[in-house]
Amino acid sequence: ALRQISQRTISTASRRQIENRIAEKQKFFQEDNGIPVHLKGGLMDSLLYKITMGITVLGKTNTKYLLFAA
Repeated sequence: ALRQISQRTISTASRRQIENRIAEKQKFFQEDNGIPVHLKGGLMDSLLYKITMGITVLGKTNTKYLLFAA
């Protein structure tokens, strides 16, 4: 019984084929269209970039405030 179960799981897993789209993504990210590579991912990359820059500016401002206050 255990042998049949192990053979079934292996055989069903081998049936699934995942499409390899790495070549397409490489072409997209290497394309010279004037967009920086860290923003080529679309809206989510742009949002993460803006949040990161905002946190950086707030951190610098807070550091300067605390240094002058000391």
